[in-house]
This record gives sequence, structure tokens and C-alpha cells, in this order.
Amino acid sequence: MSNIEKRLDQMEMLIKKPSFRQTKGKANEVNYWVFDYAPEDELTVRNRISYLKNKNIKGTEGFELVVYDLYDLIIEHLQSKNFMEKCYVQEEKRGIKKLQDAIQHTLKITDKENLLVKYIAENIPENAVVFLTGVGKCFPLLQAPEVFNKILYNMPQTFASVPMVLFYPGTYTEQELIIFNEYPEDNYYRAFRLVR
Repeated sequence: MSNIEKRLDQMEMLIKKPSFRQTKGKANEVNYWVFDYAPEDELTVRNRISYLKNKNIKGTEGFELVVYDLYDLIIEHLQSKNFMEKCYVQEEKRGIKKLQDAIQHTLKITDKENLLVKYIAENIPENAVVFLTGVGKCFPLLQAPEVFNKILYNMPQTFASVPMVLFYPGTYTEQELIIFNEYPEDNYYRAFRLVR
């Protein structure tokens, strides 16, 4: 069995424990986790998440597994506003940074009306475990620090105890994120590494 398979098995066992779905409460901790993995294991991770989601539908595990692909949420929003063609033109004329700014503006990422926060909060059932995926596909339009600082940390307080796991193609040390094991992102997060 490969190392990623062993770590995914550990992750599966952890999320099934009732204690995982309860905040510890030390120093106002939120229940946010990162499952980091080698980028070349992306398909293995996606397949396991799909398997876990389908298995969870039976409702025998005491919680509901909810999976949000951040990339898909962004694309759905852009399509609903007929912005896809504008995005292509924006990137070609003004570059990826301006496109990133424009997409974050339309998603209201820095506002109280943050559309990703709103969508996730409105669609979390009771007794849920939330998986956030697609960070690698979003890069550089939406980066992990923005997921923490502008999405997770802006979730309504009523969701502070809901376990949310960010699947991260790269390395997370609980102090540093390195996307694709190549590009360091901002430091320090109030999230725990799910499996070492």
C-alpha cells in the first residue's frame, strides 16, 4: 500500500470519530484542518473523496459528508453571470493578476457579502463534515491563504464547530503552505494538519 493510501485511510478513520466533530475549545480553536499531499497524488485523493462521498450517502456514519470544489463554485458563479468570455479577454489583455482581482471582486471575497462564504453557509446540513477541494485548480486565482482568511475565518460563528478539511496539493507545516511543493504562500494559519 502506498503512503498516500495509508494517509487517506488514517484520514477516513479520523473523520468518523465523534470527537473529530466536536471542537476542543482550547483558546477558541476552530475546527479547521488541512490534508496536504504530493501534487502527483491528486487523482488518488480525488478518487478517495468521491468514494467517501458515495459511501456516506447511506447515512450510517452519524454525519453528512459535504464536498465543495472551490474551482467548480467559482466557474458556476462566473457562468451564471455570463462572465466566462469576459474572463478570457481580461486575462489576455491585462494578465492573470488583473483577472484574479476581477474574479475576487465579482465573488465579493473581501466583503461581508462574500458569495463563497454565503453559499457554503447556506448549504451546510446539521452534523456535517465539510471537504474543501479544488485549491490546486484555482491557483493562482484563489490561493490557500485566501481560503483561510477570506472564507473559513469569515464563516458565521454558528459553524465554528463544523469540521472543515482543506485538501491541499503541496506541503503544510502548520506554519507554512507551499502549493505544489514549489511556491511558498503566506505563513501561519489557525488550522491543524489532519494526518502527518
